[in-house]
Amino acid sequence: MVFDEIFSGVSGYFPAGTFQFFMAAVIVIGSFILAYVVLFILDKIAHIASTRTKTTLDDKLVAAIRRPVKILFIIGGLHFAMMYINMTGDIFGITVPQIFYILSVFTLAYLIVRILEAVFAWYMEEVAIKTHTKMDESMLPLMNKFIIVIVYVIAIVMILGNLGVEITPLVASLGIGGLAIALALQDTLSNLFSGIYMGIDKPIKKGDFIELENSLKGYVDEIGWRSTRVRQLGNNYVIIPNSKLADSIITNYNDPQPHLSVVVNLGVAYGSDLDKVEKVTIATAKKIQTEVEGAVRDHDPFIRYNEFGDSGINFSVIMRAEAYVSRYLMIHTFMKELMKAYRKNGIEIPFPQRDVWMRSGKK
Repeated sequence: MVFDEIFSGVSGYFPAGTFQFFMAAVIVIGSFILAYVVLFILDKIAHIASTRTKTTLDDKLVAAIRRPVKILFIIGGLHFAMMYINMTGDIFGITVPQIFYILSVFTLAYLIVRILEAVFAWYMEEVAIKTHTKMDESMLPLMNKFIIVIVYVIAIVMILGNLGVEITPLVASLGIGGLAIALALQDTLSNLFSGIYMGIDKPIKKGDFIELENSLKGYVDEIGWRSTRVRQLGNNYVIIPNSKLADSIITNYNDPQPHLSVVVNLGVAYGSDLDKVEKVTIATAKKIQTEVEGAVRDHDPFIRYNEFGDSGINFSVIMRAEAYVSRYLMIHTFMKELMKAYRKNGIEIPFPQRDVWMRSGKK
């Protein structure tokens, strides 16, 4: 009632029929002012948040939503102004409320897309760079584009539904088309989702030394959206489709840590002094642990006798390496030094031998 009295009093100062247009202009201008006030408040909130957190996500989000928020307020102001002056009619059969609905839905979709792009940009700059893999660099842009397309498709479907278009056949057509595309790209999609799975579960990462069930060994050099590159010790690449890698049994020599045991199987003659053999062997293994590059310095090697073999007594020497490839030099040096130590101490490494008993024809 109070506003009606105020408006009726003010309208007397305007020529007949012009007050409504004046108020419509006030509403539009007010929407502009309100938009800038809201953006000013958001800037202040982002500034306060940035001083309390180390992340730049809040700054990116505010920068991303500035334009769509401003557009939404302007659309809202124009809509209320049109309603105030009772503007009716249609354009190509589309009514004024439907026009503003279309504009609002597209702007909301644009707002969502801007937020997604800000989050993806923040992740790539502050998170993906710390993962030491190109998986995020190759997968996330593709996922970002895919989600953006989905957002706009949903917006278009909502608009068509508001315009009275029967969307059920359209959705069915999209489903059939999607099924046909999925069947045509079955292998590609299988590799894609396997790559996503490996990126989330992270059974392997760049730099890991792995061995597959088919005995293929090498360093993980790159995990892409379709395939993974494994660099073998001969410095050649093996390209493995992600779907096959995800289905393989993988031994990761870097997980949970790169240190691993180095086991060398040996044997000595039956006449050997086993205490002496143990003493000489451990002394040699300790020398390897302290002098050879790639050996774990603080590890105490040990031996375990395990079998009365056909030609001698068998045992294992257990040392420790910092990484899988370090074991090669350790074993190489250990065998050379052990041969010297055994010869010096009169310890015999037996050749394969058989005792043959010959029977004579005499009884």
